Amino acid sequence: MLCIDRRVRSSLVALSVLAGCSSSSPPPATAPAPAPSAGSSQSSAKAPAPAPAGSARLAAPGAVRNWNELRKQAAQRVVAANPGGTYLGVPPEPLLAIPVLEVELNADGSIRKIETLRYPREAKDTVQLAVDALHRAAPFGDVSRLPKPWRFTESFLFNDERKFKPRTLD
Repeated sequence: MLCIDRRVRSSLVALSVLAGCSSSSPPPATAPAPAPSAGSSQSSAKAPAPAPAGSARLAAPGAVRNWNELRKQAAQRVVAANPGGTYLGVPPEPLLAIPVLEVELNADGSIRKIETLRYPREAKDTVQLAVDALHRAAPFGDVSRLPKPWRFTESFLFNDERKFKPRTLD
């Protein structure tokens, strides 16, 4: 179990909130890389891991008018696509890990690539769990009418059971 000092945890939460803030254009997205260096990228050509038991087939994504709607819809789809790997209650203290990913989309809302903006010090496997969850939830809706770049960030709040909650839903 990872013990994180309250001051460090507060800083990490603040960073994940700042990473999730968006203005007229969305913040960059992330994908896991083999080495824990920020800014590394991985192509989405890699097939997602098989869906875990209890995963659900998703309906087509709805239309979105802005990046905030897209982020919320994406977070809801991630939870719906990964029912056995998520929680929706209050995040525990301390959290096991908080990977921050940047997702770059194609015009149809499919994933173009994912980059990891923040690797956790412990439980590094949670980055791949988050990436696989995103792939299972895609596509996220037509973004062709939204301003470019077609990217958004999501922070994943992992508990000790390696279940996550997208920060957007917190």
